[in-house]
Amino acid sequence: MTQAEFRCCDGVPVAFVIRGHSGYAESGADIVCAAVSSAAQLVCNTVTEVLGIRADVRADEASATLSLQLPAGCSETAASLLKGLQLHLQELAAQYPRFLKVTTKGK
Repeated sequence: MTQAEFRCCDGVPVAFVIRGHSGYAESGADIVCAAVSSAAQLVCNTVTEVLGIRADVRADEASATLSLQLPAGCSETAASLLKGLQLHLQELAAQYPRFLKVTTKGK
């Protein structure tokens, strides 16, 4: 199961960590894993390369982990991207509850 955890501050997403393989299908045919990975990479690339924000992005293929932490005082646009990712993954989790879990920490 893939687990996505979002951390919020004052109701605004400031970080996420996505871990694990969904197990929906074999590698290369796993639509859940592909959807999660593609959406998360889009957000990471938009934050760092398009908006030019020096976010802390970490990827580890061995543990199948991708994380992003926005810097303090970051733009509303970047936080909106994380919120969009959170909503997208929640919709996927509703469709594939045995393969994806989304949690939120903080207020």
